Amino acid sequence: MRPGGAGPVDRIREAVARSLAAHVPAGGPVAIALSGGRDSVVLLDALAAIAPRHGLALSAIHVHHGLSPHAGEWQAFCETLCASRGVALTVQSVRVSRAPQTSLEGEARRERYAALAEAALAACVRVVAIAHHREDQAETLLLQLLRGAGPHGLAAMTMARDDPRGVVWWRPLLDIARAEIDAYAAAERLRFVDDESNAQTRHLRNAVRHDVMPVLASIAGNPSATLARAAAHQAEAAHLADDLAAIDAQGAQEGTTLARDVLSRLPPHRARNLLRWFLRQRGLPAPSAARLAAMVTQLSAARGDARVRLVHAGVELGLYRGRICVHGAPPPAFDLAWRGEPELALPHGTLAFGRTAGAGIDERRVSDAPLRVRPRRGGEQLQLAPNRPRRALKSILQDAGMPPWERVGVPLIYVGESLAAVAGIGVDAAFAAPAGMPGITLDWRPAQ
Repeated sequence: MRPGGAGPVDRIREAVARSLAAHVPAGGPVAIALSGGRDSVVLLDALAAIAPRHGLALSAIHVHHGLSPHAGEWQAFCETLCASRGVALTVQSVRVSRAPQTSLEGEARRERYAALAEAALAACVRVVAIAHHREDQAETLLLQLLRGAGPHGLAAMTMARDDPRGVVWWRPLLDIARAEIDAYAAAERLRFVDDESNAQTRHLRNAVRHDVMPVLASIAGNPSATLARAAAHQAEAAHLADDLAAIDAQGAQEGTTLARDVLSRLPPHRARNLLRWFLRQRGLPAPSAARLAAMVTQLSAARGDARVRLVHAGVELGLYRGRICVHGAPPPAFDLAWRGEPELALPHGTLAFGRTAGAGIDERRVSDAPLRVRPRRGGEQLQLAPNRPRRALKSILQDAGMPPWERVGVPLIYVGESLAAVAGIGVDAAFAAPAGMPGITLDWRPAQ
């Protein structure tokens, strides 16, 4: 500790060290998201200072988004800074969509997190440190209030959170006030860059920061601490809602599916809570309140295996044999020729080919006509053995327990214009390799 008691430098380093011990596996590598701004430079300095005594392998990732004319200068600054600290730096360049009716701020954030995750996973780093602080937490709570969010949204940011990609987003400064970070930077005489867009109040977060927070401060004195405490209360409420959903899901959840009838047995508010939880377990965002209520109604009121197709966040919800399933959207049309390569990349998976004797498609038949891979078009028939009748492929797929959305994209293998095999189902008897004769095997690997 420095003479005269703990100053901002010691307090922040100790807070980061406590958070490190609580949220990061001992000896595990950490990559800091380094923009070059004050907050991330302070976090880099603090982590670099405590790294030796904690056995911390520290690296940094800088995302070059190209939205500012100074972006190249910021990258150069980060490169110089990391070189002076002996910290390895990875630079990720992204292009941010400027599509109409989309938030540039939101798109930039989405691209930034995707780039950070990609760089971290490529380097076998699971923990990414983000320099969000207490004022960021307060602003996030206000933004979520303006969006009409529920407890999970109002919980704002967490100190550490796993995402579906396997990345842990760690925020060791989340309980630290901006003034403390300013004092740290001044005490250590740290240089950093200023993003001019932070002053542009056309961005909603900046408007909250520059226009709303000062007004609240004139009324409440220290609004960031109060709002951060409110976010913590909402986080507890969100945990309780999740605990209730887990109880309601007992006996109804099987693998990645949920029994449909549990929704109709629950009171409406608990049914909505359960479906929201079920979607979040799949890594999906919650729908709006109105959309969620409509989804619960459609899923619980549908008869038997009525075809239900609810589109949400790039996936679909459907019903199969009384269970709610989340699955990808139908694949685009495909028609590919096979020329002997070991694998064919389809829009929704990979079809691998092998060679064996006495099984698969008779290789001699393939030499007579080209082999093509297509989806179902309807009306196909297949005879799976000489002593079995030729049957409609639709019935065969139903008997195999294949849900409707998988039937749409199952790869069909044609020799010329004749259906020779169906991936994952079998080979037509007319094209099956005789005993001892060379055959071509199929291995269908759907995308996850």
